[in-house]
Amino acid sequence: MSTATAPRVTTRPRPQADDVTWTRLVEDVRQSGQYTSWPEAEQVTRTVLSALGTHVTGDERVDLARALPGEAARLIAAQIPATRRLTAARFVDMVASRTPGATSATARWDVSSVLSALPPLIGDDLVTRILAQLPTGYALLFGRADLTPAS
Repeated sequence: MSTATAPRVTTRPRPQADDVTWTRLVEDVRQSGQYTSWPEAEQVTRTVLSALGTHVTGDERVDLARALPGEAARLIAAQIPATRRLTAARFVDMVASRTPGATSATARWDVSSVLSALPPLIGDDLVTRILAQLPTGYALLFGRADLTPAS
């Protein structure tokens, strides 16, 4: 009596949903920012999310980390929250200082490319809550109109 063994089938592990979401986020940034390479888009995404992680606090920070892919959540959570929130212009300047060769104009492009990719992942309600805790001017960076009442 011979025993036949089933042929061994090797399958590639399917990417984790988290990996797919991180990939999609970076690809969205690459397309919206018109970056020529994946590594450039990924570095911009990491730099901007790390900077954002210093300025979002409280429940919004927790909810942001929960809504983002694991890699992005780790970037947010790894940051020590700032004691004072920067204006949008100073936030952009901070990103420029973390990016070799960047100017304020290129950093503004980078910040907008990343932050405008977040709403589809995290939802408009969370974006609204985050914007409520940040100084005015950030809405434009998230791709929203900055509707502040005239005084």
